[in-house]
Order: sequence, then structure tokens, then C-alpha cells
Amino acid sequence: MRPAVRSILFIGAIAVALTGCEAESPAVPEQIRPIRTFTVTEVASGQVRRFSAVIQPSDTSQLSFQVGGNVREVRVSQGDKVAAGNVLAVLDQEPYRLDVRAAEADLARARAELANKRADFERQRTLYRQGWVARVRFDNAERDYRAASSRVDYSLARLDLARRDLANTTLAAPFAGSIAVRSVDPFVEVRAGQVVFQIDAEGGLEAEFGVPETVIAEIALGMPVQVQTPQVAEPLAALVTEIGSAAGAGTIFPVRAALTEPPPTLRPGMTAEATLTLAHGATDVGFFVPLSAVAAGEQPGDGFVFVYDPKTSTVNRRAVKTTQAARGNVVAVTGIKIGERLASAGTSFLADGQRVALLVPDLES
Repeated sequence: MRPAVRSILFIGAIAVALTGCEAESPAVPEQIRPIRTFTVTEVASGQVRRFSAVIQPSDTSQLSFQVGGNVREVRVSQGDKVAAGNVLAVLDQEPYRLDVRAAEADLARARAELANKRADFERQRTLYRQGWVARVRFDNAERDYRAASSRVDYSLARLDLARRDLANTTLAAPFAGSIAVRSVDPFVEVRAGQVVFQIDAEGGLEAEFGVPETVIAEIALGMPVQVQTPQVAEPLAALVTEIGSAAGAGTIFPVRAALTEPPPTLRPGMTAEATLTLAHGATDVGFFVPLSAVAAGEQPGDGFVFVYDPKTSTVNRRAVKTTQAARGNVVAVTGIKIGERLASAGTSFLADGQRVALLVPDLES
């Protein structure tokens, strides 16, 4: 074989071998890029106002027995956590059981009397139709029958009330939460409607603060609020959920803002400071975010950010618009929401739907 032919065959064999190796090479694993995030909290313009606040449960209820009696059993203490339907206290049930038995006996008598009056009514009706009795006797029998039927209805209602009163000797939790106040002890006589427990709903917390009349017109439902407490280093995001319609002492209007993610260390009654940024009628003011979190778009004022999804550990690309010039290392944009977490750097290396890993805790707003 000629040398040139042997060289060509040798080179071809090497190419085939390299192709086989390349086909068998393992797939490149998905790249998970580490990122830092920034939580959106600060409105981009307006006047900042701060108010003293108190942390309160989102839902609280004062509980009382609907009937009076002697307390036989108290099953919870102040601070205990309870589930919906848990029995909290029980009254002496014996008087109410006797009422039920008396109502049952009264109903039995009423039904027996009704049976007699029905039989007499039917007999008088037959005799009247045959002409054997006067109309007045038939009318009297019909009247007595209707009265006996009404007494049965009354006895049934009385029995229902007696059974309801017996059931109301047991006081249960209307929802899951914790016992904030317990003001009853065993063997104490209580009245119907007397408050014996206060229960705070589980989970939800709100910041309650007062706003003067000169500012209340600028407060709106859904307005973002930053809540700072001595127990938590970073400010907590909240949204206004209630605005008082009437002023209290000193022409102060009560306002409540629900915390979006209350930490477990926070408790009702703790002091706080609520910070609001009043826009003074401006629209589309946006939120301040780090300049490094916004990638430039094709047109002036356009851009995009990557919003972190903690459920899937991915980032989603979202278009935004700048609303005013950058201020230092932050810029105001619209198209994002309070409480959302943005990738705060390296946006040019991210893609829509890319999986990521958090590198450090959130940057402060």
C-alpha cells in the first residue's frame, strides 16, 4: 500500500475515534449561579413620616359563656396555644341537664294532649257533618285542637333552647391561636356574656399606630409601610389594611398595617416604629432598588430585573421602567411590588427561569 493511502486511512481512524469519544462524553450539569438579593421596601419619592406603633394580632376575640353558672373546669392557661374547637372551660352542666329533662317531659305531655284533642276534633267533625251535634261543639273542638298543636310547638322550642343552653356550658376556641388573657378560675360563678378569655389568632401580626388629621387623607389601603422593632434588626415590610373613620383623642386616626412575613420572635404588645412615604398625590413613583439590580433595556427609561422565586429557587426576568434619575447607587423603577426580592448584582449573567442559590442574606433597603 502506498504511504499516502496509509496516512489517509490513519487520519480517518483517528477522526472516528475522536467522534465516538465526543458522543460518549457526559452531559454538562445545569449551572446554578449564586446571587445576592434585595427586598423591595422603599417608595421612591414623597415625604417620609414615622409613627410610634404597637404590634397587635391580626385577629383577636374576647370569649364569654352565653349562659351563666359555676365554672367546673378550666383547661388552659395564659399563653397556651390552642387549635380551633379546643375546649377551654366548662360550666356545671347539671342544672341545664335538668332543664332538658323537664322540657322533654313537657313535650311528652303536650303531644299526649294533642293526640286526645285531635281524636275529639275528628269525632266532633264527623258528628257535625251527620247533623248530630251543633256547630258550636265542633268549633270548640277545633279550637282546642289548634291550641294543643301550638303547645306542642312551644314545647319543642323550649326543648331546643334547653339543649342549646346545655351545649353552651362548654366554651371552645373559635380559631387557632394563643390565650392572651385568662380571667376565670374553677368554682367561680360567672354571668352570661362575662369575658373570661382573650384569644389572639395564630400567625398574622399587624402594626397599629396613630396618624394625625393633617396626614390621614394621604393614607390609603395597600400603602407600603416599613416596621422597625427593637427585636428585629432589619425593617419589616407591611401593607395598610385598616384606616379609622373617626379620630380619637388628639384628633388621631387609628391605622393598622399587616406584616407580610412576621418573624417568630415578634409578639403582640411589642413596641415598633412605622415608617410611611407619602407621595402627595404623585402616581407611578416606583420603588428604590440598587442600580446594579437593573439591566438597561433597548429604549431610554426601559430596563429589566430578575425577581427571585423562593418556591422554585429560580429568577424570572421582568421589564421595568425608571421613573427618575439615579440617586447615588439606587434608582427608582416601576413594575415591581413591595416585598419582592430582586437579584441585586450580576444580571448580565442571568437568564429567565434560571436556577440560583442565595449567597448572603438580603441587602438592606
